[in-house]
Amino acid sequence: MAEKMSLHVRRYLKRIAVLMLLYLIFLFSADYLIDNEMVSDAPAYILAFLAGLPVAGMFWAIGMLLIEETDEFLRMLLVRQTLIATAIAMASASIWGFLESYDLVPHIESFWWAVIWFFGLGIGGLVNRLTLGAAGPG
Repeated sequence: MAEKMSLHVRRYLKRIAVLMLLYLIFLFSADYLIDNEMVSDAPAYILAFLAGLPVAGMFWAIGMLLIEETDEFLRMLLVRQTLIATAIAMASASIWGFLESYDLVPHIESFWWAVIWFFGLGIGGLVNRLTLGAAGPG
């Protein structure tokens, strides 16, 4: 299977693997140190920022795959996939935001919108598979 994977996809997967490792390290460090009141003030802000930075990096990694992919069909699949993910996440955030502003639903931490976006990538891949017969790069 690895020999069928393009250089661009392998590079993307390496980037995602490193970013996920950093995410887990920073998230568990921040959770442990901040929750146990071992850090506060500026160090707590730095740890919380570091926990979110790899998530931002994942958006960058997907963007780099889009830039580096030379196969136009695979690039189109990735664009469709990211547009579907964006529509799902932004529509969900907008609707939930209005419901929340009228105190009809509880507050949701904002990092969940990125999680919904990544879930939307899966839905976008499924839509691609069902409508075009291919899910996308990888």
